[in-house]
Amino acid sequence: MKRILILIALLILAAPLTAVAEYISVKVAVANIRSGPSETGDILWKVETYHPLFVLEKKDAWYRFRDFEGDEGWINSSLVNKEQSVITKKDDCNVRSGPDTKSDVLFTTEAGIPFKVLKKQGQWLNVVHADGDRGWLHQSLVWPDQ
Repeated sequence: MKRILILIALLILAAPLTAVAEYISVKVAVANIRSGPSETGDILWKVETYHPLFVLEKKDAWYRFRDFEGDEGWINSSLVNKEQSVITKKDDCNVRSGPDTKSDVLFTTEAGIPFKVLKKQGQWLNVVHADGDRGWLHQSLVWPDQ
């Protein structure tokens, strides 16, 4: 009985240490990625609408994140939201008219193209690009894993 109580106590103490993975999505046409959490930080690169980012830390109104290539930077919270988005991680990704490989290929994308996720059906994602192009992508072609 004593062992069970100790185990329960350890689990309760460890619970706050476990974090839920948080992803954010760029909500503006172009966002600056900075070297630090301020407007005076160097601009490292720019990202476009729906670019997904994995949150590593939050400091005031800034997020430190990692992207699909493993690069890290800072972005202001006014430039992002919690909409579900993905980015293609391979070249020659077929975007299809339906959620299966028998559906017509509407267009093909290269690696690094972000999309907002509209819905999921099995292992397929119905997505839309910022320019309005829509279709279905297989989840094996995108980051983050769905």
